Amino acid sequence: MSIVGKERIEVIAQSIGITNLSPDVALSLAPDVEYRLRDIMQESIKCMRHSRRTTLTADDVDSALSLRNVEPIYGFASGGPLRFKRALGHRDLFYIEDKDLDLKDVIEAPLPKAPLDTAVTCHWLAIEGVQPAIPENAPVDVISVPAEAKKNEQKDDNLPVDIKLPVKHVLSRELQLYFDKVTELTLTQSESVLFKEALVSLATDSGLHPLVPYFTCFIADEVSHGLSNFSLLFALMRVVKSILQNPHIHIEPYLHQLMPSVVTCLVAKRLGSRLADNHWELRDFTANLVASICKRFGHVYSNLQSRLTKTLVNAFLDPKKALTQHYGAIQGLAALGPNVVRLLLLPNVEPYIRLLEPEMLLEKQRNEVKRHEAWRVYGALLRAAGQCIYDRLKIFPTFPSSLPHAVLKTNARVLMSSPYKRKASLEQLEEQPPLKKTNTDGEVGVVLTNSSPSHKQGEAGTQASSVDSIIGSSSASEQMKNDTISNAVVRSNKVDTRSWKTLAALAQVWKDELNSGRILVSLFELFGEDILPFIQAPELYMFL
Repeated sequence: MSIVGKERIEVIAQSIGITNLSPDVALSLAPDVEYRLRDIMQESIKCMRHSRRTTLTADDVDSALSLRNVEPIYGFASGGPLRFKRALGHRDLFYIEDKDLDLKDVIEAPLPKAPLDTAVTCHWLAIEGVQPAIPENAPVDVISVPAEAKKNEQKDDNLPVDIKLPVKHVLSRELQLYFDKVTELTLTQSESVLFKEALVSLATDSGLHPLVPYFTCFIADEVSHGLSNFSLLFALMRVVKSILQNPHIHIEPYLHQLMPSVVTCLVAKRLGSRLADNHWELRDFTANLVASICKRFGHVYSNLQSRLTKTLVNAFLDPKKALTQHYGAIQGLAALGPNVVRLLLLPNVEPYIRLLEPEMLLEKQRNEVKRHEAWRVYGALLRAAGQCIYDRLKIFPTFPSSLPHAVLKTNARVLMSSPYKRKASLEQLEEQPPLKKTNTDGEVGVVLTNSSPSHKQGEAGTQASSVDSIIGSSSASEQMKNDTISNAVVRSNKVDTRSWKTLAALAQVWKDELNSGRILVSLFELFGEDILPFIQAPELYMFL
């Protein structure tokens, strides 16, 4: 069926000034014009599809004319929809109305805005579900319009805008089943093997980030309502630890929801409802968990550790708090490191010990549970202070070890004697075998303890004469005697060097800027000999 008839050809000819066009020519031109139009339209549609569009524009027609080496049609643009009008007297004939413009009005019209340079920029549509307030995003009040309000609004340039409301957070069916199963195991089967496997999955799986807000809300709700259920609290803290260990989860935005629950399990007055519940272990576990959170996220949230230490110090210094709460605060501060203990805990240890001593004595505290809690708090204080002084003293040079026993090699056996060992009596000498009697009489294992040179030479001479008078003129015994004397002199020189090193190290401990000596003495006065196992070198006992 022909679309372009000869009548349209005659009309077009009359519009360009040709009035004597014969009907035969018009009939011959009509099929050729239709063929050209179809070809141009097909090329225009191809340009539209290559541009990933579904609406044909005037630019697509211009591109098709350029492909056919035809001059494009001027005066048409794709900025807005074209307004066609129907020609009078022709049912299927339409045209675009061309308005006559005054050149003066065009010249005096204000200049349009300069077009922006073509560039590619990026911005955040939402960060962890929160839309940032930036010019590129729609205002929050516009997004939160009710559903019955009009969705089409007009901008300043009178262009329609479609505002899409935010989409609800939708979980897949698999994630919903996973969350329900983990929460069920946490609530009912926290000691089962399946729960341990679930913890491993929480710590390693990479597709669990959409569940983090649900887990944080679940943990917060259960901790606030289940303080009397010890097994549930321990299971929840293990879930928190597994989530923190997962490297694929971005947990920072949810720390403000997790930290109150974790701190509650550390300094709560009562965790569990039975005396058999080992809430001490739960507090120790939570203290290490708090320390790992501060160590990992302290650089992200600069006030995280300061706020936490303030909470723990207030709980420790409040005399109205229970001893269990004091224990949790001490363990939390100790887990944060020796510097925190030295700055915040040690200055308050002495007055706290005075208040704690009556609770530890049987004469003043008849309640066995209270007395046991007081001793647990005392042990936590001792351990925190000991680790602090151990960290302070390990920076000093290693103290020399104690003097080794004198060792003498002979053809028969290896003989060893201690410098503090008493000499054998005559009855013991008579009861010894001949070989041992000869060696004991020769005093080959003597260690000199006097460090003065004159005394060493005199004592060496005395020993040498004694050896000669007892052993006689045996050449082998004389050689043994000379070796013993030379070894004793060298050993005494080593003792002098070792003592000087010990004195230098102890003097360094007493330096004012380190303050280690005063801390050690004060802790020894408070805890007595209980603090000694935390000291590295035995020579520091002499320092005390």
